[in-house]
Amino acid sequence: DEGVGKKKNCCPWSRCCGGGDFRPRTVWLGHPEKREQRYPRNVINNQKYNFFTFLPGVLFNQFKYFFNLYFLLLACSQFVNELRLGALYTYWVPLGFVLIITIVREAVEEMRCFLRDKEVNSQIYSKLSTRGTVKVKSSGIQVGDLIIVEKVGLCIFRHCFPVLHPKGSCFLRTDQLDGETDWKLRLPVACTQRLPTAADLLQIRSFVYAEEPNIDIHNFIGTFTREDGDPPVNESLSIENTLWASTVIASGTVVGVVIYTGKELRSVMNTSNPRHKIGLFDLEVNCLTKILFGALVVVSLVMVALQHFAGRWYLQIFRFLLLFSNIVPISLRVNLDMGKMVFSWMIKKDSKIPGTVVRASTFPEQLGRISYLLTDKTGTLTQNEMVFRRLHLGTVAYGMDSMDEVQSHVFSAYTQPPQDLQASRGPGAPKVRKTISSRVHEAVKAIALVHNVTPVYESNGVTDQAEAEMHYEDTCRVYQASSPDEVSLVQWTESVGLTLVGRDQSSMQLRTPSGQILNFTILQIFPFTYESKRMGIIVRDESTGEITFYMKGADVMMAGIVQYNDWLEEECGNMAREGLRVLVVAKKSLTEEQYQDFEARYVQAKLSVHDRSLKVATVIESLEMEMELLCLTGVEDQLQADVRPTLEILRNAGIKVWMLTGDKLETATCTAKNAHLVTRNQDIHVFRPVTTRSEAHLELNAFRRKHDCALVISGDSLEVCLKYYEYEFMELACQSPAVVCCRCAPTQKAQIVRLLQERTGKLTCAVGDGGNDVSMIQEADCGVGVEGKEGKQASLAADFSITQFKHLGRLLMVHGRNSYKRSAALSQFVIHRSLCISTMQAVFSSVFYFASVPLYQGFLIIGYSTIYTMFPVFSLVLDKDVKSEVAMLYPELYKDLLKGRPLSFKTFLIWVLISIYQGSIIMYGALLLFESEFVHIVAISFTSLILTELLMVALTVQTWHWLMIVAELLSLACYIASLVFLHEFIDVYFIATLSFVWKVTAITLVSCLPLYILKYLRRRFSPPSYSKLTS
Repeated sequence: DEGVGKKKNCCPWSRCCGGGDFRPRTVWLGHPEKREQRYPRNVINNQKYNFFTFLPGVLFNQFKYFFNLYFLLLACSQFVNELRLGALYTYWVPLGFVLIITIVREAVEEMRCFLRDKEVNSQIYSKLSTRGTVKVKSSGIQVGDLIIVEKVGLCIFRHCFPVLHPKGSCFLRTDQLDGETDWKLRLPVACTQRLPTAADLLQIRSFVYAEEPNIDIHNFIGTFTREDGDPPVNESLSIENTLWASTVIASGTVVGVVIYTGKELRSVMNTSNPRHKIGLFDLEVNCLTKILFGALVVVSLVMVALQHFAGRWYLQIFRFLLLFSNIVPISLRVNLDMGKMVFSWMIKKDSKIPGTVVRASTFPEQLGRISYLLTDKTGTLTQNEMVFRRLHLGTVAYGMDSMDEVQSHVFSAYTQPPQDLQASRGPGAPKVRKTISSRVHEAVKAIALVHNVTPVYESNGVTDQAEAEMHYEDTCRVYQASSPDEVSLVQWTESVGLTLVGRDQSSMQLRTPSGQILNFTILQIFPFTYESKRMGIIVRDESTGEITFYMKGADVMMAGIVQYNDWLEEECGNMAREGLRVLVVAKKSLTEEQYQDFEARYVQAKLSVHDRSLKVATVIESLEMEMELLCLTGVEDQLQADVRPTLEILRNAGIKVWMLTGDKLETATCTAKNAHLVTRNQDIHVFRPVTTRSEAHLELNAFRRKHDCALVISGDSLEVCLKYYEYEFMELACQSPAVVCCRCAPTQKAQIVRLLQERTGKLTCAVGDGGNDVSMIQEADCGVGVEGKEGKQASLAADFSITQFKHLGRLLMVHGRNSYKRSAALSQFVIHRSLCISTMQAVFSSVFYFASVPLYQGFLIIGYSTIYTMFPVFSLVLDKDVKSEVAMLYPELYKDLLKGRPLSFKTFLIWVLISIYQGSIIMYGALLLFESEFVHIVAISFTSLILTELLMVALTVQTWHWLMIVAELLSLACYIASLVFLHEFIDVYFIATLSFVWKVTAITLVSCLPLYILKYLRRRFSPPSYSKLTS
């Protein structure tokens, strides 16, 4: 089930989303070589680069950031002699390191992408050719090929037409394409259906004329022509004859002719090109670095100004820019990128959310500040498995636990001889008992008859198909229908003893608990439509000759059709509140005369030319009066595990949840209630269908008057509202506690995400599991794919892939929160580290008459931001303020992050002030306390600086991890060990003296102690919210 048309993006230069020069086509059956135009190859390509564009592309993406470009210019400036400030390697080594890490990471991701595409492009299909059936790779399929498509398991990869099918029709599942869960009936071309074998398709001369490729998945126009017939045969083709790519055949085998391939597929044209996502955190850091760069320029100008612009002052400005280049830390990018890798690794390794994959390791911290969560329904919140939950007869209701009673009633109805019942009917209780028993039996029989379900028999290895069909073998039976609700009802009647064993166009067979077969002739069927919201069937019982009209439908419609009763409305409301889908079942017995009269009028109405549908509806309505109400059935679309508590957690964390689904309005509303997306005390405002501007205006005003009310709206009405009242609609929807959009097209889902981002400026997260969710997932700031039954298409296109919806809670509350807080701490610490040394340089230069001489040479400057302080600073990625269990228990902690406080201008300013304070103290202290030689200044100040950095890390840490202690000790050991080799910068003999030790200790204490005292006072008098939970 891998290859569910995983066509994420066509090549960037293709015009697949905007029309382009697509033309109609004539396709000869089985002759791909007879083509009049070039068609795209049937391959998918999700890669960003190819072999030649990889290096230029990656380098361009790196240097388009102000940050990296600045370092490149710095490093290049060292080739000019007047600007050189020391060894070349001090500038080129860090830059090279950053670039190598980036290139390796991109190469690994590209390679993975290439292998995934290759796997899909090499899927094997069966093709009819003159040599018989041959195997062909997906990438080798051409327009005009005849492909044999098997039942489930193989997903169709092309658009093709069933030209031959053994049963004369087949069912399709299209949930990957449009999110609808019901099966669709597809019909083959009639004239090819008469051919004896599939191979004969290659002998006849026929072609299909098809419209140009377009985005509409619900329509198709084409013709089928057979030339060698006498006379030539022409047949029209519509959507009912097509199998789109990304759909699955639910039964049988089909031979189809390929019409569209590659980027001309409907599923590809409905997918937007993935955008290159940049994390909000990265943009904020980029903004801070621009501020730092501004500070750098100002400081350099001030230094030159204080020299009164003497001599070649423009060169001096450049030298100062290079001298203070540390103000903008190059190690910031490396630290953050490596931090992100660690966070991604932690997510993968978390045993509480097994199977989680991070596909975009560039922004795990985005998960820490999501404001809107947009989720798909089918397969994400629900399992798309219908379960029969309740049978209600008005006076008595049967739930899951009392189904055995129903079973015994059905059993007794078919086993007790009628005369015994007459005899046993004494006064009192048995009479009631009898009526209940017969009512249950009537209800079950009605449910077993009023549907469009067909039982199909398949061989199971022991019995072959023909034998299974003859003996109605239970183990080989599969039910097929256009709606999963219907199947669940028929499966339920089987579980209580009345089994549907056979059905064709005109008859139905039921098997009783005792094994007897009941035959019913189907006289008329009135199918379900969105307007009528009900379906009916007229059957004749072969054993008694009784004619009965059975009907089931939505309570809104059925309330006016059934006889008056006092419980229908109330019970329907109760069941709907529980999130069950309610159907009302009714019947009416007809005499032979009544039926003949109806049939005559019905046939007459069907023949009329004018207002046919109206006349037919009127005739049927004449039957739909005073029907006997039999029962209510409640079916539940089972939710995924722990959906309710997960949505509860997200709501408490301040995240607004919107449900966007391709499914029907009633279904979506039921699921929203069932999943507690809409809480019990909230009203639901169902947005009436609107088509014009004035209707939309009235409906929006009606919604505005309601307070704290969830909104349910369909895709068509949504489009009208967005066309005329985009701003007003988004404003109202954002205030609503929950929003449900049903019958949404894939591109519409992406449009809603885009509007939310533009209107609110908040971060969005999209969760889905089907091909129809890919556009939304790629548009959102964070795309999360759920690996579901619908295949892996969404999870491959997503930034994060999870195996169950319930894992989302932990992904956001624990990993998202930690990643964001740690990234913020790490970035500010790295900035602090480089500002400290820059402040010291500034103090040093100003004391020595504004000379542009570096304070620390060569290795000291590289060692400072690498081996001496790198490990302790980087170990901040292991820090956490609360345990993960606490973070899950109090999702309100997540709410604090939505304001973006961990990294803001305020915190940035505090760190800048700390850096200036510490840098100045260390430098002035060293200048005050040194005695004879300049070398001593370097020794005292550098040692104090390293110790201050290590102590500051200890001050920042909230929860100690053994690796942090190792990192601190290791860095200190590295520094002490390296002093032996640094004799050209530091006087080794001086370090061993007592005077050195007390001076360093004094300076370090003055620089760090006040901060420790401040931290203690702050924790004491205004503790942050999390500290209240940890104490």
